[in-house]
Amino acid sequence: MCEKNKNRWKEFRLSLRMKMILSILAITVVLLMSIVISVLEYRRMSNYVSDMIADDIHDIYTTQRLVDAVDRYNLELMAVIGDDNISALPDFDRNAFMAYCDSLRLTVTGTSAPLADSVLYAYSAYMLASLELPAVLESDFINTRDWYFTRLQPLFSRMRVYLDRLGENIHSNLRRNSETFGNGYYRSFIPSAVALAVGIVLLLLLLFFILADYVDPLYKMLESLKDYLGYRRRYTYMFDGNDQLSDLNDSITELTEENRSLRKRISEIKGKGES
Repeated sequence: MCEKNKNRWKEFRLSLRMKMILSILAITVVLLMSIVISVLEYRRMSNYVSDMIADDIHDIYTTQRLVDAVDRYNLELMAVIGDDNISALPDFDRNAFMAYCDSLRLTVTGTSAPLADSVLYAYSAYMLASLELPAVLESDFINTRDWYFTRLQPLFSRMRVYLDRLGENIHSNLRRNSETFGNGYYRSFIPSAVALAVGIVLLLLLLFFILADYVDPLYKMLESLKDYLGYRRRYTYMFDGNDQLSDLNDSITELTEENRSLRKRISEIKGKGES
């Protein structure tokens, strides 16, 4: 049974060329897979973080538009309070402001989300108080400047505080996402570095395999062949193998044995002729 398995294994043997090709292909496949994994990881990380950075930039722009809108409106209200000849009351684009707020609430995440809600609540309180302006201007009993600084200005200040905090929070997110992008850039190349290290190890193993299984036997075959040709020593080198190199060594052994037998017969014939 063991002999039968051994013969079957000999029949299913890889040629020297095939062994070399498979070894090189294995290393090539490992390196190619690492490159593909690195590219895919980098693209995934790049797309993910790029979208987050784009959202942060959009949120910063939207927050700045909100700040500009409320600052301009508040200055217009202040100008009205200090003007005795009022021609028209300031107008505020509430629809645009609400659209910006809704846009922020859809995109901001984490700690920015509660701040966006706080901005909306503070805006509602501020606008509700600003609607009192026509009645205040018409009243003879309410000092408009006192109303502005004690009633409206605190609500405006609170709204600006929330807007400033929201802007700072979004800037922090942008900085953090940028750092994440930088870290992800280097992390995406880890598979390439690992594959390179594995490739070097495989190359060293391949070199050891070639030296041990092919180069050393060839040198020993040549050394034994030189001893046979130069000193008539018997070619006795043998090694374990089942490829073409082993066949070559068996053929050399067979040829040298036939040559020894032929020389021996020639010597015997010469000895009989001389006698």
